Amino acid sequence: MGTVGTRTDGTADERPQLINVAYRLLGSVTEAEDAVQDAYARWYGLPRSRREEILSPGAWLTTVTSRICLDLLGSARARREHYVGAWLPEPLPDRTEWGHAGGAAPAADPADRIVLDESVAMAFLVVLESMTPAERVAFVLHDVFRYPFAEIADVLGRTPAACKQLAASARRRVSVAPAPVTATGRADVVRRVKEAWETKDVAALVGLLDPAAVMTADGGGMVGAVLRPVEGGARIAQYMVAIADRAPGLELLERSVNGVPGLVAQRAGVVMTVASFDVSDGRVTRIWAVRNPEKLRPWAREG
Repeated sequence: MGTVGTRTDGTADERPQLINVAYRLLGSVTEAEDAVQDAYARWYGLPRSRREEILSPGAWLTTVTSRICLDLLGSARARREHYVGAWLPEPLPDRTEWGHAGGAAPAADPADRIVLDESVAMAFLVVLESMTPAERVAFVLHDVFRYPFAEIADVLGRTPAACKQLAASARRRVSVAPAPVTATGRADVVRRVKEAWETKDVAALVGLLDPAAVMTADGGGMVGAVLRPVEGGARIAQYMVAIADRAPGLELLERSVNGVPGLVAQRAGVVMTVASFDVSDGRVTRIWAVRNPEKLRPWAREG
């Protein structure tokens, strides 16, 4: 992706795109920012004459950022074997809805640079987690960002044909996902879940949950959370009510999570849990509850 020629260094404008690519590849705002910072460090570590020869600094930075992410994805597999409980991607707030409390959050917050679309929905990111690192890079760069396989080959160190096969293999994983629900339909279901949860109405919750629903919680060993997924609508409903019983003063808020309707649980103004939902045929099929405080930093600015 780095073509030789002459062009003024226009790298500053590339950061939002790089953050978007890196977050989709890594599922972590913090790691995405670190990867992009590393790529910029390598760019400015080049001799000035070499930088001036590169026709497209943005393409060069995308290649390097993607390679860094590829390496991180490989090492992440080993790290997650030692992670306490399930690992979930970091949830993202909607900046237009949340704003910056008291102006405390910096304008350059990397979470603010991420475009919220279907490619960052929690359900989609969880599917990406099931891919090999090479599949994920090939799929995200080609199917989400429309990079040609000839350029992706430069990232992966494989032939364009091999990269095309990787993307096709990844695409088959995505194709088994259920059809998306309209935002209005999803918001209605999430609102009813909130109301039933607040009133501790087990019967209503069971009615809103698919009998085969699965709830996954990520506490990272830092806060209390079930270490294994809770399976079955009835068991999930009972677990949700038990949480409400153990956490008096917990306030539930309807919020956009990764661009789709979700719920935020906070106590005394501090966000404790961010929950994402997958909905099919008017019922919740999956719940992803992120409780690890390190993954909730972008939400801390809500006042």
